[in-house]
Amino acid sequence: MNTYPIGTPGLAWGDAERAQWRAQQIQQRSYHKEVLSVIEHLAADFDVQQYGELNDEPQALPLMALYSRPWQADLPVVLITGGVHGYETSGVQGALQFLAQDAKRYRGLVNVLVVPCVSPWAYERIHRWNAHAVDPNRSFFEPSPAAESAALMRLIAPIREQVVMHIDLHETTDTDESEYRPALAARDGSPFVPGSIPDGFYLVDDSEQPQPEFQQAIISAVEKVTHIAPADEQGEIIGSKVVAKGVIQYPLTQLGLCAGMTAARYKTTTEVYPDSPSATPEQCNAAQVAAISAAIDFVLKQTA
Repeated sequence: MNTYPIGTPGLAWGDAERAQWRAQQIQQRSYHKEVLSVIEHLAADFDVQQYGELNDEPQALPLMALYSRPWQADLPVVLITGGVHGYETSGVQGALQFLAQDAKRYRGLVNVLVVPCVSPWAYERIHRWNAHAVDPNRSFFEPSPAAESAALMRLIAPIREQVVMHIDLHETTDTDESEYRPALAARDGSPFVPGSIPDGFYLVDDSEQPQPEFQQAIISAVEKVTHIAPADEQGEIIGSKVVAKGVIQYPLTQLGLCAGMTAARYKTTTEVYPDSPSATPEQCNAAQVAAISAAIDFVLKQTA
């Protein structure tokens, strides 16, 4: 039985329950201080574009993208997204760290487009959902129920066919089991089925167009930074069969996931585990940077 404090077991939430949930979401950190201020410094080396804004609070939250400079029409595009789930900190900070640390070495080789924080409202409240209790990472379809997802799809639309690689940066945290999954079951009027949290880094490949060598190149780079999640006793990670070391597969587009929003040949979703006793926040950020760089390096070798 789900004992989540909002809603009636067996009944999906209505407007009242969603409003009650939203009223409990308190701002815990500043998107302006932790993300926008960093982007301001990066503007010396990258072209910065505001592609929308969220107006769920009195203070609007701008949605920001950064482009490699100069952008060259004849080069392939690599897309890096973070913070689709706002509570997954290293997705945001890892994307920003990549821009500051590694991105410039790809100048003239590929066009790099980075959207470091897709869901700033959720980032500030350290939550998975947006202000309307909608998961942006199940909302990459038309018409999208999430403003965050809709805005990102509009941004990408003009270059969608040029994107050769998309890496979407995520975390799997202990709160997935203690907060998110119980809340999801309550919201949807479904029974809560307890699960487990994998200890370590893993990737989600596209089951519709798997690229095992691409995934393993990323795993090989990341395991120099942090440990890779093992399969559980059923040979699975989060209920999905492990198809290679640290790799599972989802039908990305079918599920409305961010990593499935383009026609890119090379797609992946990263998952780090920041609550592991064997990992620090710095390691988690570094793992995301290592994953991005390894992904781009692999693509460059294929297109050389």
